[in-house]
Formats: sequence, C-alpha cells, structure tokens
Amino acid sequence: MYTIVFKVPNSGDVKVPADSGANILELAQKAGVKLDAPCSGNGVCGKCRLRIIAGAVEHPETSRHLSSEEYADGWRLACMSRVLGDAAFIVPTEAGAFASDIRTADLSSPEEIARYEEALEAIFQTELERGTSAEGIGVAVDIGTTTVTAAMLELSSGRILAKASAGNNQIRYGADVINRIIQSTKEGGREKLRRAVREETLIPLMDSLCASSGHTPEEISRIVVAGNTTMEHLLVGADAETIRVEPYEPEFLELHGKTASDLGLPGQGDTPVILAPNVGSYVGGDITAGVLTTLLWDQDDLILFIDLGTNGELVLGNRDFMLTCACSAGPAFEGGEISCGMRATTGAIQGVKLDPETLEPSYDVVGAIGEKPIGVCGSGLIDIIAELFRCGAVSPKGRFVRENRRIGRDEYGTGYFVVAFPEESGSGREITLTEVDIDNFIKAKGAIFSATRTMLNAAGLTVDDLQHVLIAGGIGSGIDIENAVTIGMLPKLPAEEFRYIGNSSLTGACAMLISDSAEEKVFELGRNMTYLELSTHPGYMEEFVAACFLPHTDASLFD
Repeated sequence: MYTIVFKVPNSGDVKVPADSGANILELAQKAGVKLDAPCSGNGVCGKCRLRIIAGAVEHPETSRHLSSEEYADGWRLACMSRVLGDAAFIVPTEAGAFASDIRTADLSSPEEIARYEEALEAIFQTELERGTSAEGIGVAVDIGTTTVTAAMLELSSGRILAKASAGNNQIRYGADVINRIIQSTKEGGREKLRRAVREETLIPLMDSLCASSGHTPEEISRIVVAGNTTMEHLLVGADAETIRVEPYEPEFLELHGKTASDLGLPGQGDTPVILAPNVGSYVGGDITAGVLTTLLWDQDDLILFIDLGTNGELVLGNRDFMLTCACSAGPAFEGGEISCGMRATTGAIQGVKLDPETLEPSYDVVGAIGEKPIGVCGSGLIDIIAELFRCGAVSPKGRFVRENRRIGRDEYGTGYFVVAFPEESGSGREITLTEVDIDNFIKAKGAIFSATRTMLNAAGLTVDDLQHVLIAGGIGSGIDIENAVTIGMLPKLPAEEFRYIGNSSLTGACAMLISDSAEEKVFELGRNMTYLELSTHPGYMEEFVAACFLPHTDASLFD
C-alpha cells in the first residue's frame, strides 16, 4: 500500500492510501479532491492536469495534451496516471474552479435582478395568480449539469431573501449527462452522483442561503427544483440508464409527493419538494420552468426559445402549439472538447476582436482588470471563430487559409491559431485554437441550427416564419448575436428580435414557489409539449451535416 498526496491550493494536503496500479483521477475523486474532468477520465479533454513533485507514476511520455517540455516539468494527466509508489502532486488552482468560480446567471447582478422582476411581473399579468397554501419561506433551485443556482424567497411577498450558486460537484464525473449516466451504472455510481449533487452541492448551497438570510433550515416550508431529466433522476436516486438507450423513456416525467426528508434536504421533514416536470429524455424540468418564463404559451407570434448551457434545448411555438427537442451540442459551449476551452471562470476569454489585417487579438477576460487569460469559454469561442471567418483566415470548412505569425501547423499538418503566446497568458502556456477545436465547435453550433430547422420543418414552417428568438442559459448573456449568426448558429433575424432572458429555469422555479397556479401551469405546459427525439427523427442528420459549415451549405439562409 502506497500514499498519494494531493497538495490543494488554499487547503491542506490530502493523503490517500493506494494500491499499485490505481488510477490517480479515481483516487482524487474518492478523496473529494476537486479536479475537473469533462471527459469523465477518457483521456480526450486534457483538463485533469496535475504536477508531480515527488515520486513517479505510470504515464505515457507522449500525449497530444502535454508537450515534451511540460512532461519534463512534471505535468501529468490524472486520468492517464497510475500508481507505481508513493507520490505527491500539486493541484493547479484552476482545477477546482468549477466548484465555486463559474460565472453564471444567478441573480447576482442588478441586471439579472431587473430581468427576473420583469419576468415575474409579466407572468402574473396573465391569468396566473400569486399565492400558495404554504407559509413562511421557500427555496427555488435550478440544477444545471455544470452549475446549480438557488434563491430563498418569502412566500407571502415573493421577496428574495438570499441567493447563491455553485458548481455542480457531479462535474468531476463528466461534463455532460451521457458521461454522468454511464458513471451511474457503475458499482456504487448512482449513490456517488446523488451524494455529489446533494451532500456536496445542494445542502451547502441551502445552508448558505440560511446563513445569508438569518433563517434556519427548519423554517423552509416549500422547495421547488428544476433540472434536466438526468439531473432530476440522479437527485432522487432513480435509474437514469433508460434515458440514453432506446426507446429513450425516462423512469419518470412527473414525480409527485417527495419531501425534504425523502431526499435528505434541509427543511421540515414534511416540506414538499416539487420537481418541475420532464417532457422527454433530454428535455426536462429546467425547460418546462423556463417556458413558463418565456410566455410563448400566451403569445400569437412564433417564438423560438433556446436554452444554451452544457446541453442545448429548444422550444418552438406559441399559444397554439409547442415543439421541443434537445440537440447533441455536447459540452463545447462550456469549453469541453476544446483544447483551450474552459468554463466561464476567472481567466476565461469571454469576448474577442481581431484586427482584420494582422489578426492581433484584443480580448475581454473574466476577472479583475488586467487579468491574464488561461483559456477560452463558450462566448469567446463564438467570437474567435466568427472573427477568423470574417477576416478570411478560415474556410467554410474551418481550415486555416491565411499565413500569419499567429497561424501555424503542428507536425501532423493540423493548423492552429495562437490566441495568446506564453508571455501573454496567465498560465505561462500558449493558448491555441486548433482546426480540430474549430471542427468540434462547428458541430456544436450546427446541432443548434439543425435542431431549429428540424422543428420548423416538422411544423411546416421556415426560418422566415420566425418572429422572435429568446435565449437563456449560462453563456447566453455573453453571446455576440451578430457573431453567432455569422457562424450559422442562430437564424438570421433582425437584431432587435433576439432577447436574452437570463436564467429562465430559476425564474420559473421561483414563480412555481410562490404560486400554486404557476406550479399547475408548468405541469400543464409539460403535458402539452410535443417532444422530438432528434436521434431517430427523419431528416435530422441531413440538416445537421448541412449545418456543419461556416455558416451553412446554403449560404442564402444568412444573406
């Protein structure tokens, strides 16, 4: 038996006993060391970097994610490292940023509060009325795949008493729901994932709400949870495997009668926990709660609602009909599957402009003024790719077609763009966007647009029939709409017809929290949506392939 030591920034050493051959990432996960692993340890993302300072581990000397210089300097990928003997690692500061430092729409800014209050006012100007049978205080929670946000409200007035957000600690088991589901099928996996979202995420978040508001957990008399189908299944300990295999039928769409005691959450024992209803395998309670916020169910105009996050979910409709689907965008919008990608934490490039002649970048970085970049988040990726295309540096296929000091090719001939040279970055490492990265992102943006077109086709409509596009989700606020249209991710409409609506899931959950009629309406909306399973829908793959270009094989759609 050997000892592996993880030296965690701003914390003590974590010592873990280990057998020879044990996987370092799995040891870190078992010990509660927060180490980002978007690909769930499959060796393809390169994000679980550690620096070995004592001992040795079994690890390939060559990896596309580690240069020979980095390897010589002690850098290793945890998922590709196995125990040979005693060893000690330094965990980089950014490795655990997903747990507490992700920028998200969590009612933390005046703009978010104003957007939230405007949305609630609009909801209760319909036939829906405020008021619930419960008294005292309640908590609304949006469980996202990447982040979890929550708000404590006074039930009688709807006044926000406290709000909080945190990274979903399940993320160390994979960036997307498919990897989480696969993890849940392994021995003890379902309980590990439930513990990660409940004990490690929700309970500390709710304790934080209580501490901020001066209330005790025993005063919580009503809880509303909105999450995607997988998140809701993992929270309650249900079998999520049926979500990802044919016939793609979740264990439940609606689940009634749950209490705080049942789920091990703070509150009175019999405090009801209301789960927003799911519509299908990949359209869940976060979307039904979000649709309440959009008011498309009360409008004559044709509206497209897009929730952009770790997953991409869409709803098309108005008061007459509602179609919904989820597209296989993958985690690219959160920086997954992108070599320089990261979530919107400190050091992430969130906005970019390129000089059309020199391609020299100027960028907006998350953090304090002067913060140096360490990677690129979703909104920044949209900007870089749009700017490269606009400047004629990349072809419609995403291949580099210009010579420049920032454009190079590796030993295999794969082109790349240097976003930041080592002296310009916060990590001292070069930040590059490769043709492989661009291809992965083109597939993600193509999934969004092809899903839009598939729903329109199913309804006998075209892009020209669209009147408004509402965008929600973590990266929605940072998106440059013109750039998103330029790369063919969003349909070409007048700029004024696009509107960012914030965290629609949390807003809808708050409305359900303070209104019995809003709660009933969300369940009604869930039952009235028609769910399209794109993986089996005729014509979807043809639409997807056509959308995997910049901006599209049919350029007239964006003229």
